[in-house]
Amino acid sequence: MDETTEKDSHESSLPGVLGMIDSAISRVESVLLAAGVLMMAANTIANVVGRYVFQYSLFFSEELNRILIILITFAGISYAARQGRHIRMSAIYDALPPPARKGFMVLIAAVTALCMFALCYFSIGYISKVATSGRVLPALQLPVYWIFLWVPVGFFMTGLQYSLTAIKNIVSKDIYLSTRVLEGYDNDEQEI
Repeated sequence: MDETTEKDSHESSLPGVLGMIDSAISRVESVLLAAGVLMMAANTIANVVGRYVFQYSLFFSEELNRILIILITFAGISYAARQGRHIRMSAIYDALPPPARKGFMVLIAAVTALCMFALCYFSIGYISKVATSGRVLPALQLPVYWIFLWVPVGFFMTGLQYSLTAIKNIVSKDIYLSTRVLEGYDNDEQEI
């Protein structure tokens, strides 16, 4: 992939500071997801080779994969919001006229953003409780709360993404599922 294509995939259609925030979130998501998936694959392959070729399994492999699954999951929810790929229950929504759908989309994005920020807040409280317990991972000897640090980060980034979607729908004449995805169905999708 050439540099211009990579750069274009992170550029935002939002103006000013909001566009810079949107682009920064896109870059962070890309790095977290790519690094997490590559590290998980390398760890798993190394463990399999170690186990079957050298008869020696990596003692930390399971814990590292657990950490990476949490990272990928919570970076992935923000990425899915950016791509407009979350599950939608749209039977009533699709039957509404465009002005009502636009209002609903702003409401849906704003309420979802508030829920994500609330989950971020509650997850920070949970991490604080786990941190005071002093527990450590058996193999890696890392504090257990470190593996959960990605949870509030993912919820916060998802909340930002939904907030930006609400703003995009307020300032744009079209209806957007995310800052980059217009409402509608692809040619291969059917409205039921």
